[in-house]
Amino acid sequence: MERERKLQRYRRIGEQLASLLSKTKDPVARMATAAALLHAKMPGFSWTGFYLLRDGELTVGPYQGPLACLVLEPHRGVCWAAVDRGETVVVEDVHAFPGHIACDPRSRSEIVVPLRRPDGRVVGVLDIDSYHPAHFDAADREGLEAIVAQLLAG
Repeated sequence: MERERKLQRYRRIGEQLASLLSKTKDPVARMATAAALLHAKMPGFSWTGFYLLRDGELTVGPYQGPLACLVLEPHRGVCWAAVDRGETVVVEDVHAFPGHIACDPRSRSEIVVPLRRPDGRVVGVLDIDSYHPAHFDAADREGLEAIVAQLLAG
């Protein structure tokens, strides 16, 4: 999908999400709504969901897609790379990523956006997989970082 079309789609999702999120402050409901909306509206997303940092582990939160790994081994894989680096990680080929955790062996590419509290502490991640190689790009990074900021603002 062309960059401008993709960014426009993320903006429309953001507008719809703003309306939906205005109805609750509950973090689980907000994450579930964001995951469902992104999964339904963005082509090529095979798994869309959240992992939350609890007691030193990343534990699955609300998601859409096939069954997920319940707990991710500390400091291994793409989700932990985003937590440890404190920044969005885009992986064109997950099978070439050192320590990749294959919850779904069909996944080919992945993007992970950290969830940050106002004090900057990472408390979880938005994790999105695709069955297509190199599916995610700078437009996805920009759009998803804006969605995460919107989600956490409430």
